[in-house]
Amino acid sequence: MRALPAFAAALLTVSLALAGCSMGASDSQDMKADSAAKPAPGQQGAAAAADEGQGEKLTEDGKKAEPDADAAKTHVIRTATLSVEVKSVTKALSEARSVALDAGGVIEDETTERVDDSYITSHVVLRVPEAEYDSVLTELAGTGKLLSRTANAKDVTEQVVDVNSRIATQRASVNRVRKLMDQAQDITDVVALESQLNTRQAELESLLAKQASLADRTTMATVTLDLSERAKEEKDDGDDSPGFLDALGGGWDAFVSVLRWIVVVLAAILPFVVALAVLFVLWRVFGVRLTALRARRTPVVEPVAAPAPSPSPDEDKDEGKQD
Repeated sequence: MRALPAFAAALLTVSLALAGCSMGASDSQDMKADSAAKPAPGQQGAAAAADEGQGEKLTEDGKKAEPDADAAKTHVIRTATLSVEVKSVTKALSEARSVALDAGGVIEDETTERVDDSYITSHVVLRVPEAEYDSVLTELAGTGKLLSRTANAKDVTEQVVDVNSRIATQRASVNRVRKLMDQAQDITDVVALESQLNTRQAELESLLAKQASLADRTTMATVTLDLSERAKEEKDDGDDSPGFLDALGGGWDAFVSVLRWIVVVLAAILPFVVALAVLFVLWRVFGVRLTALRARRTPVVEPVAAPAPSPSPDEDKDEGKQD
C-alpha cells in the first residue's frame, strides 16, 4: 500500500514534464512550480487521474472537448483590388454599397473626394462573406469599365490548425494549475502557482485573439474598390483655322495684357514721381524766397559815364576848313 502513493507521485511528475515540453520557454518554470506544489500523499491519486487525459482537448471546465469539425476544412484568406472607370462615381458608389450589403457584407472604409470641382474619385474597402466573394467581384466589375483587377488567396489552414491545437493544450495546462492551486496548502506553493496561472492565462488570451483574427479573415473576404470618372471629351468642330471671333478674342486678350503691364509700370515708377514732385514744390517755395532775399542784400552799383574824347589835330583842321 505504501508503494501506491509513491507510484502516483512519480506518475504525476512524469505527466507534468511531458506537458511542459509542449509549452516552449515555460518548461522549466512549469516543472519547478508543479514539483513545489506536489499534493499530499492522500491526494496524489486524484491528481494523477486528473492528468491522465492531458493529451486530449479539454474545455475551460476541464471536460473533454468534442472533435473539431473544421480540422479538415481549408482556410483561405481572400483579398482583391478593383479599379473601375464609371460615368458617375456617386451612382457607382451607391451600387457598390447595395451589392456588399445584399451579400451580407459591410462597408469597412470609404474615402470620396472631389478634384478640380468637377472630377470625383472614391476609395472603398468592402468585407463580404467568402461564399459571395466571386459574385461580388463580378457585380462590382460590371459597374463600369474595368481598368485593373488583382486577386490574392492565401492558404492559412496549417496556421489555423496550429493555433487551435495550442489553445487546447494551453487550456488543459491552465486547468491543471487551477487544480493544483486547490490542492496546495503551503502559501509559497500558492504564490508560485498563481504566477504560473497568470502567465499561462495571458498566453491563452493571446492565442484566442489570434484565433479570432484568423477566423474573421478567413470567413470574410476583403475587396478594395477604386472608382474614377471618365474624362470629359472636348467637342471637335472639324475646322482648326481661327475665325473672326477667335481673332477678336485674341486681340482683346492682348489689349488687356498691355494695359496690365502699363499699370504695373506706372505703379513701379509712381513712388519716384511723387518724390520728384515733392522736391520740385519745395524748391519752388523755398528756392524763390532765398533768391529774393539774396537780391535785397546785394548793393546796386550804378555805372559811371565815360568822359568825351578830345578832338585830334586833324579833326581841328577839318573843322577850320569847313568854317
